[in-house]
Amino acid sequence: MLARVANNLFWMGRYIERSEHVARYLNVNYFSSLDAPSIKSQSRQLVLRSMMYMADTKEIDPSVVLDEQQVLYDIALNPDKQYSIFNTVKNARENANSARDVISTELYEALNKFYHTVLNYNAEHFKTKGLFDFTTQVMEACAILRAKIRGTLFHDEIYAIIMCGLHIERGIQVCRIVHSKYRDALNSKIQDSEVMGDSYEWITLLKCVESHDMMRRHYRRIPNSLSVIEFLILHPNCPRSVMNCMNQVDRRIKVLSMEKLPSKESAAYLIGKTRAYLQYLQAFEIEENIEGQLFSIQENLNAIANKIEAEYFNY
Repeated sequence: MLARVANNLFWMGRYIERSEHVARYLNVNYFSSLDAPSIKSQSRQLVLRSMMYMADTKEIDPSVVLDEQQVLYDIALNPDKQYSIFNTVKNARENANSARDVISTELYEALNKFYHTVLNYNAEHFKTKGLFDFTTQVMEACAILRAKIRGTLFHDEIYAIIMCGLHIERGIQVCRIVHSKYRDALNSKIQDSEVMGDSYEWITLLKCVESHDMMRRHYRRIPNSLSVIEFLILHPNCPRSVMNCMNQVDRRIKVLSMEKLPSKESAAYLIGKTRAYLQYLQAFEIEENIEGQLFSIQENLNAIANKIEAEYFNY
């Protein structure tokens, strides 16, 4: 397989996963705010700024009043915004086009259908009353694509490359969502004496990554910052956790690597080092410096992605 084709497969997996997380964040964050227990959590400006920060990670001047329809359109369907769902789906399809000969017809057809659904979605309808319908379609399409990847491809090097991209992107997006909701929890405090760790935003965070139900069953208590961090960052059995993502990437890189003992300059070594760090990290250590720890984890995940590209996909 050509390195260029392998790179296309890697990024196809990343863009598919990115599309789903942005869509779910839009959906859950918007509609959960309608039932939020405090006025600050219900603030439309707070919700819109949270969405923009998660999608683009850029600070917005607090004095600027955001237009709801424009923000939603920019994140979902604006072809001029690189971070929009429209562009992530488009990029996923373009990468699939370049790797058409090594993926299944079923996978390609599902992705092509997904692209045309997004391409032809009525922008005016979306701005006024299509948010729930559009984001639900995106989430369902991404679930179908993952099923096609697992159910129609040989579980060989091609599968390993796609899954590496998918799980690295999942880890990055979970960190971005946790960071965005941490900022929301800080901004939605009613009083300085309010315990930020018990904020309603942590429940919304769990719903944003489809983990609220399983987390409640596992801990059998109301979510707080410590338990949420432990579950979404460190729990090895939570399929959305960063730790689980690293376990999956470590498993897939062994299919690609020819080294029994990875050299210190290899992607496999960096993956193992990051995985070991997370394995022995404790939730209270992250809680003491949430932003710093999340930035550090994201930097490691981005470094792993860059290292994999340089080692295996350099053309």
